[in-house]
Amino acid sequence: MPTVIIVDKILTSSQPELLTSAAILIEENRITKIVTGKDVDELANYDTIDASHCIAIPGFVQTHIHLCQTLFRGMAENLLLLDWLQKRIFPFEAAHNAESMHASAMMGIAELIRSGTTTILDMGSVNHHEEVIRAIGETGFRAFTGKAMMDINGAFSKLKEPTEDSISSTIALAEKWHNSFDERVKYAPAPRFVLSCTDELMKEAFEITKQFDGMLYHTHASENYGEVNAVRERCKMDNVEFLNHLKVLSKNTVLAHCIHLNENEIQLMKQTKTSVAHCPSSNLKLGSGIANIPRYISEGITVSLAADGAPCNNNLNMFQEMRLAGLIQKPVHGPTSMPAKTVFEMATIGGAKALGLENEIGSIEVGKKADIVLLDLNNFWNPLIQDDADDLYTTIVYSAEPINVDSVMIDGKWVYRKKEFAGIDEELILSNARNELKKLLDRI
Repeated sequence: MPTVIIVDKILTSSQPELLTSAAILIEENRITKIVTGKDVDELANYDTIDASHCIAIPGFVQTHIHLCQTLFRGMAENLLLLDWLQKRIFPFEAAHNAESMHASAMMGIAELIRSGTTTILDMGSVNHHEEVIRAIGETGFRAFTGKAMMDINGAFSKLKEPTEDSISSTIALAEKWHNSFDERVKYAPAPRFVLSCTDELMKEAFEITKQFDGMLYHTHASENYGEVNAVRERCKMDNVEFLNHLKVLSKNTVLAHCIHLNENEIQLMKQTKTSVAHCPSSNLKLGSGIANIPRYISEGITVSLAADGAPCNNNLNMFQEMRLAGLIQKPVHGPTSMPAKTVFEMATIGGAKALGLENEIGSIEVGKKADIVLLDLNNFWNPLIQDDADDLYTTIVYSAEPINVDSVMIDGKWVYRKKEFAGIDEELILSNARNELKKLLDRI
């Protein structure tokens, strides 16, 4: 049955930017009408949700997440990237079984939904990736996801596969799950990063994307000086230059981090229309550095936001990523850099563009999928009456938190309504996560 959501305001991430005293008509999974003022009364005969105390925004789109790591929150502290991987993350991931992988994914998805994220680009681990896909599908979430592909890893044989096996298992997963769960789940081949993959694996993973419509290529690049130097030593060129040499840069490629790019690499990103997934919290926590995001944006490179994995953050909260994305650039580029509107767009329509879904999600517009978040901002100690879009962008980016998320709709269905999950047993998720983590640690 068609549903009408009556709201105080809509921050559309489109034009016009701000609508007041508005209503959104949703039929099946799409937005079919948006009205304001007295025209709202025209929709009174439909099933009506009164959210007139709320502001509607597009669901957040996070373009680099590791659901497989959610169980490891707080267990990989005070380490640089390569030590963080070798001493903590790889041993933990290697100890996963199907049950712990599912518990980790469910824990992450619940946290993402509660903080207003409706779509992610996820990189899994080498094993048990069907459990991640199952959790995404069953919770009503939207995601691109793919198992981590690794055929180089001297320390952990469980996280290394023969090249042929990594390719064949990725193809099998893609054939089974790409566009599954009413097309909410799409596959994205995910060679982990240059240092864990042979040249053949990096190239063949990209070839897989050509066999399926709407598929992405997802990897890490230029996150940390140690990684950059190791890539330079092995490949005789910098990271993005090497990826370009392999011919894997494209409009369907999303590179996580891109902190340490040289001038030629910036131009390669621009020319190939490759996207950057900016993860400010992770970059700060691992001491990796600060990406030159204002420069990338000025060059027309698509930049989106993400939390990365829980062990290098230690949460999956897009509000925090927006706040930091704006703040960390200002001491370097000046207080006028990274205005709140730019940051908000990175978190919504920018993420959708990076995923090739800008015609489907990322803004509240007629014809798009109904991925909508309702924010209740009435509990701020702030008397400002926000009838100006710039004021509202600033409030959401710098002041709002997950507690302000009232409801979340994905694909026209409520997955979180009035601060309660629909179809997800929060206590069971937490209990399972605790039990599975204990068993996982016993396996190491």
